Amino acid sequence: MEIPLEVTFRGVDRTPAMEELIAQQAAKLEKLCDHIISLRVAIEKPQEHQQVGNPYRVRLIARIPPGHELVADRDPLERNLHDPLDKVIRDTFYALGRQVKEVNQRQNSPQLSRRNGP
Repeated sequence: MEIPLEVTFRGVDRTPAMEELIAQQAAKLEKLCDHIISLRVAIEKPQEHQQVGNPYRVRLIARIPPGHELVADRDPLERNLHDPLDKVIRDTFYALGRQVKEVNQRQNSPQLSRRNGP
């Protein structure tokens, strides 16, 4: 990545294990696409008064040239509240990885190169 990985925690304790998991997932993402410009990760616990479950929100934003901004978001209202935070992080990176693969396929498509050719 041209810009270092940016990780933000809101209402969630930053732990070395969590940082290591995020770094590992980011490295896997870079293997899929070696020209990612930047990757921002936001992890938050939006409802402080939640009594049951782990209502974590994880949002990833990746910039890939030429001008692609990919977003993967896992909101507690969209899934099972009982998923642990590490699973939510992995699932969100997986969703972003699928988007990255799609962009790579479109950029490397023979039809696309024919359109740009003579």
